Amino acid sequence: MKLILAEKPSVAKNIADALKIKTKKDGYFEGNDYLITWAFGHLVELYDAKDYDSKMKSWKMDNFPFIPSTFKYKVKSNPRNRAQTDGGAAKQLKIVQSLIKRQDVESIVSACDFDREGQLIGDSIIYRGTTPAKPVYRLLLNEWTPNEVIRGLENMQSNQTMKPLRDAGISRQWADWVIGINLTSVATLKYQKGKGKALNIGRVLMPTLKIIYDRDKEIENFVPEDYFKLVATFETKDDKEYQGTYVENKEEKFKSKENLEQIHQLIQGKQAQIFDKQVEKKKEFPPFLFNLSNLQGYITSKFKGFTSDKVLKVAQSLYEKKFITYPRTSSTALEESLVAKTANVLKTHTEDLPYKDEIKFMKTKRVFNNAKVESHSAIIPTYLKPKRLTSDEQLVYTAIKNRFIMQFMPIAEYEETSLKTKLVDTVLKGLFVSKGKVQLVEGWKKVEKIQSKDTILPFVQINDPVSLVGSEVTSHVTKPPKRHTEKTLLRVMETCGRSYKEEDSEELLGSILTGFSIGTPATRAETIKKLKDVGYITTDSKNLLCTELGRDLVETFPVQELFDLEFTGRLEKGLADIQKGKASKQEFLNIVFNFTNNSVATIKDADERIINEVASPKISKEVLGTCPQCGGKIIEGYKGFGCSNWKNGCKFTIWKNDKYLAMMKKKPTKTMVKQLLSNKKAYVKGLTSKRGKKFNAYLSYEKNPDNAYYSWKMEFKD
Repeated sequence: MKLILAEKPSVAKNIADALKIKTKKDGYFEGNDYLITWAFGHLVELYDAKDYDSKMKSWKMDNFPFIPSTFKYKVKSNPRNRAQTDGGAAKQLKIVQSLIKRQDVESIVSACDFDREGQLIGDSIIYRGTTPAKPVYRLLLNEWTPNEVIRGLENMQSNQTMKPLRDAGISRQWADWVIGINLTSVATLKYQKGKGKALNIGRVLMPTLKIIYDRDKEIENFVPEDYFKLVATFETKDDKEYQGTYVENKEEKFKSKENLEQIHQLIQGKQAQIFDKQVEKKKEFPPFLFNLSNLQGYITSKFKGFTSDKVLKVAQSLYEKKFITYPRTSSTALEESLVAKTANVLKTHTEDLPYKDEIKFMKTKRVFNNAKVESHSAIIPTYLKPKRLTSDEQLVYTAIKNRFIMQFMPIAEYEETSLKTKLVDTVLKGLFVSKGKVQLVEGWKKVEKIQSKDTILPFVQINDPVSLVGSEVTSHVTKPPKRHTEKTLLRVMETCGRSYKEEDSEELLGSILTGFSIGTPATRAETIKKLKDVGYITTDSKNLLCTELGRDLVETFPVQELFDLEFTGRLEKGLADIQKGKASKQEFLNIVFNFTNNSVATIKDADERIINEVASPKISKEVLGTCPQCGGKIIEGYKGFGCSNWKNGCKFTIWKNDKYLAMMKKKPTKTMVKQLLSNKKAYVKGLTSKRGKKFNAYLSYEKNPDNAYYSWKMEFKD
């Protein structure tokens, strides 16, 4: 028997389907000489500080810095109540460990995602407590289609070859724990009044906040300047009109209106002629294949209601459903070994297209280039065609599929014409310049029906006479930089701000300092979401801007290195080097530990200032009903509706951030809780389905027969 460990139940099901295994048991599949089990992401997590030392239960300045001599792991906590162990995680971990010890299991296969986090998830379970006596292999896949699963199982590697990847995952996890625990604690003690919240400080959080802060300050300090242009209208001998802008010394914007007014008066009634004409055919290549950041930027800028976090979740769903390749990638090209497979995928997705005759598969460096692939290839569709998708999945899937097809369509071409018109018998230093553009070949633009705006100039030759029929001096004002959107922020994070310009090509952005970035493709969306959740930034339409708290934090927090893109980029580069086997885990951690010790000392020595005051919410002590567990009184608390006998061990609680209700965009209310306690069910209006539709239903909150937890049940009645 071979035991395969997948990262999620859905992926285990994909593997079981590929191996034609139908028998499902409690926590695993079995058949055809395979056992296939799963995790729920992380089943274990790092100790909390208080788990190492009871004095850490209360935050006191004297307790910090706190860096454990040995990092330890425990079973994942219940997300609703961190004081409790997650029962589901504990049960599944026990199942996996019992399968590892089964006598008929000859080898173990880690089939978690091929990235730092996936390696850490698999290894933290397989090697928990002790190293298995059985060989451990690694399944390395970029998609979960049946063909790829079978191929992957035939080409597995020893899990030992993944040690650099595991070391990078551990280094990232320990570094973020040490920086987060220490700096969040001392910053909260130093700069916040009141309890119940924390001033979140993080290795990736702070520099991302600083990017938005800096753009806000640029806009705030921007001083608009007036400038002027001189625009003339000319008429050819065929009575065709065109416009030209006055250009002098390659400049068309002028600060002095008086000079332009003088030229305007000077040219009235004058004749002109075509001084120069340049016609050039230009090629427009399609945008590169999507990596995660570019996909997030494209979707969030084009469709309302999408955040980068939502795009990642939708893409992850498509990946687990086998319709796209691995989404958490930074690459915009495919590995050269994928040529034959890609040709098959292209044929599958283009056989019914009206322009299929224009599609031609070719192996080009724009698409297949090992030098531009970092761990995983760009995101493309798989050979499986979806029959049913949610509306959100359809939008993301179509964007990925279209971007893929574009690569094999004809290159778009346009003709650009530049005319220079000179005034006759007039002494001017400058000329009037006109630009024209005509699309010649639509090419890849057909895929998304991209309309090109043509600017057509009349047909003229050099030295042709033309008449000046009008001119005016126009007034303009310089504009401040645009606020960051998730699209522009992701680009800065991807390149750590190096050589960044909004008009830079994706090719340049994808090639700048591999590994030198803020966060990874997998974590950037989560960082932006957390900045919103903790109240450091807010949104105005698609724009991102700092809140007052975010500004105060940047201006007050004394550890300036944490805001420095270079510093954060070097840390991320260090993790990338560990992953490639070029750097030592211990050396990296020593840098992080020294930084943390110095940072805590800096914060302690800094000037006293309160930048955030947390007001304790007034909670009514109204009795909402009788506890179904112990008969006590249910009252409202800060985080949920719980039993007054909690000190005696009663754990009955309906949490205000309940995940089941949150999925349907609802939070429990006092009215709902009263109905649940008195009638054992509540009629709830305005629930939201996965497809975004509103509906009403009866909800009940019932104890599970096999454990101490409660679960929601839903009923519909006419």
